[in-house]
Amino acid sequence: MGFADQRFNVNLSILFTELPLLERPAAAAAAGFTAVELWWPWVDSPVPERSELDALKRAIEDAGVRLTGLNFYAGRLPGPDRGALSVPGEESERFRANIDVAADLAASLGCTALNALYGNRVEGVDPAEQDALALENLAHAARAADRIGAILLIEALNKPESPRYPLVSAPAAVEVVDKVNEATGLGNARFLMDLYHLSMNGEDLPSVIERFTPKTGHVQIADNPGRGEPGTGSLPLEDLLDQLTKAGYDGWVGLEYKPGDRPSAEAFGWLSR
Repeated sequence: MGFADQRFNVNLSILFTELPLLERPAAAAAAGFTAVELWWPWVDSPVPERSELDALKRAIEDAGVRLTGLNFYAGRLPGPDRGALSVPGEESERFRANIDVAADLAASLGCTALNALYGNRVEGVDPAEQDALALENLAHAARAADRIGAILLIEALNKPESPRYPLVSAPAAVEVVDKVNEATGLGNARFLMDLYHLSMNGEDLPSVIERFTPKTGHVQIADNPGRGEPGTGSLPLEDLLDQLTKAGYDGWVGLEYKPGDRPSAEAFGWLSR
């Protein structure tokens, strides 16, 4: 077992960002990848022009890679935002407007995983009000995902880098997963297990894997400290991925790490090892 036994895709919103968006799928293919994932690429536009959607679709198809994961609109990411669906007012409305747009783009490319970032706490707003809004919006998103045969992913982030984000542990994110499944009856909400974020929170990663693999729909990795490629920090990522495999996870592993001060194409040497 080991890295060679995993199915890795590359996140084009953190790797290959030195290139224009439409050139990144081909660059990932040239680096040897057959699958990619994306944060919502249009940070200011939950409903882009059809021409923009079509151009991205063509770029992915022409590169010969598969889109395996797509985020719903999440505000300014990277940036100060961590999602929109629990933020009352305009941001929540933008998320709602994006649901079918994102789902339709995913469906057109055979993508079966949609990630919905929860959103930051808003000063002066009751957290219970935000949570009620979040559940309502997540239920809409789950139904849209179900319409295209996809799962809805709910992710825990890390508190040091996202201090106003309320889902900063695996149990907190899984609790929301369970609430969404209970609300919709669809059972298609799943946990996005990002080992970097969980390690930044100081969680016991082997315990998280043991407890929550059955509810996990996707896994992402980066080393810690530094959020670089495997081997640049101290996380035993190879061992953790082996444990995930033994626990029954057989999905894609998203590479969501920073390439450092070099072209992204040079940040995959650990794979050949």
